Amino acid sequence: MKGLFISFEGPDGCGKSTQIKLFADYLKARGFDVVITREPGGTPISEKIREVILDPANKEECDICEMLLYAAARAQHVAELIKPSVEAGKIVLCDRFVDSSIAYQAYGRGLGEQVEIVNGYAVQGLMPDITFFLSISAEEGMRRNKKTDKKDRLEQEALAFHDKVHEGYLKIVEKSKDRMIVIDASKSVDEVLEELKEKFEAFEARKALAK
Repeated sequence: MKGLFISFEGPDGCGKSTQIKLFADYLKARGFDVVITREPGGTPISEKIREVILDPANKEECDICEMLLYAAARAQHVAELIKPSVEAGKIVLCDRFVDSSIAYQAYGRGLGEQVEIVNGYAVQGLMPDITFFLSISAEEGMRRNKKTDKKDRLEQEALAFHDKVHEGYLKIVEKSKDRMIVIDASKSVDEVLEELKEKFEAFEARKALAK
C-alpha cells in the first residue's frame, strides 16, 4: 500500500518543527509508520549541502548557487529517502519542500520561473499529497525568531526579504488550492495541532470517498 507525503511550509518562526513532532505523535498513536525529515537535509549527503547553504560565513554565496544547492540536496533526499519511504507505505512528514524554494528563491531572491524548472528535475514528478502552510506574518516570524540565539544565513535576512517570501507563499497557495491547506499559526500550539488533525481527517474522508 502506498503511503503519504506531507510537507509543512511557512515563514521562519511559524512553528513548523514543533507541529511536525506533535503531528507525528498523533499519527503514530493511530498506528501509522511515520518518517520525519527536513529540507535542506534528510540524508547524509543532503545534510552536508545544508551546511554550505545555511552557513552565515558563506556571505559570497550567489543566488543561483543557492538555488542549485537546494535542488541538489532535494534530488538526493527524494531518491534516497522520501520516494522509497512513500512506496513502502509510510507517511513522510517533511519540514519544507519545493514550495520553500519557490517562495525563497523565486520570489524572495527574484529568480522567477527558473526555480520551478530546476526543481522539476530534482523531484522527478514527486510532490506532496498535502502541504500544510502555517501562516503568520513575516514580522511576527522574525519577532519569534529573536528568541533564537543562533540564526542561519537566510534567517539573518532583512524584513523586506521575508515580506517577499511571505507574499510568494500566498501566491503559491492561490495556485495550489487542491494541495495547500492554510493553518493559522498565530494561534496557540494546541489550537494549531487540533486544526492540523481536523484538516488531515477531512482529507482522509475525501480520499476514502474517492476510492
